[in-house]
Amino acid sequence: MARVKGAMMTRKRRNKVLKLAKGYYGSKSKLFRTAKEAVMKSGQYAYIGRRLKKRDFRRLWITRISAACKANGTNYSTFINGLKKANIDLNRKMLSEIAISDPAAFTSLVEQAKAAL
Repeated sequence: MARVKGAMMTRKRRNKVLKLAKGYYGSKSKLFRTAKEAVMKSGQYAYIGRRLKKRDFRRLWITRISAACKANGTNYSTFINGLKKANIDLNRKMLSEIAISDPAAFTSLVEQAKAAL
């Protein structure tokens, strides 16, 4: 049986890493060993960032809802509690959009939440 040399697959694997490292500063985009380290680390940052993004947006939505609630004379926790008791199922993203784009509708939601308490 003939001996298999791995040059082609090695080259493909290295080119794949170097392609991912394109645009990195200095030798991180040119040399395989440093590029591999940089790509692995950037992959970790990207993985973590995808989870942090969800937390950050939720915090933003809650801050917006809280500000709109204070403008309507209540606080965030009593508003959410009132919505749950009134069986109004709106997620925080939609509530924040309503608070920004249609303040009158948000005011009616606040009134319904207050009435349910």
